[in-house]
Amino acid sequence: MNTGAALWTTVIVLGAYHGLNPAMGWPLAVANGLTERRGGAVLSTALPLGGGHFAAMAVVLVPLAALAWLVEWSRALRLGAGLLVLLFGLWKLADPRHPRALARIPPSRLAWWSFLMASAHGAGLMLVPFMLRLCEAPSAAGGVEGAHGRVMQVLARSDVATALAVAGVHTLAMLLAGVTIAYAVYRWLGLQFLRRAWFNLDRVWGASLALAGAAGVWMAL
Repeated sequence: MNTGAALWTTVIVLGAYHGLNPAMGWPLAVANGLTERRGGAVLSTALPLGGGHFAAMAVVLVPLAALAWLVEWSRALRLGAGLLVLLFGLWKLADPRHPRALARIPPSRLAWWSFLMASAHGAGLMLVPFMLRLCEAPSAAGGVEGAHGRVMQVLARSDVATALAVAGVHTLAMLLAGVTIAYAVYRWLGLQFLRRAWFNLDRVWGASLALAGAAGVWMAL
């Protein structure tokens, strides 16, 4: 597997991981399905959750991708981003509590809730090191091949488009995982499953952020 494929696979895996995390909202989809007593309500709840999650990813990724054209600062940008994600992950490990302000947002404003929850947990930050590596220009080769490669790069690659693609692919994976577990709990597993097998990923989430940041630092060196 080449570097690009590995990075995109990481984006998809992180999306599934975010979707399975209860903090990203799938229990709300279960609650809505149980309230309305129909499976379609589970799916309809997932759409605003996904929209808010995508917006939270884009708000973080697009501005950083827009700076990636500063090639001479590319390494410093990737190193600084990796350190930021690493420090945020260590902070979440030390203090995994949820911001109290999120509890004041009514469930009817699902997209806004999803956006703030993902932002507060640093979900977009977790993707930054991998997105910046995808935006990284390949090393220039000499001669005609190098000139052709640079021309094709200018024509075919847009860092902002890459950031939006990362946010989109990640959100689709997040929705697929979240909807799958929400529908399974609603249709087959029931609330007893939540009582017996509830899982809290707060500290695992902090460790994941720290690991992503460390990977970003390593890729920048």
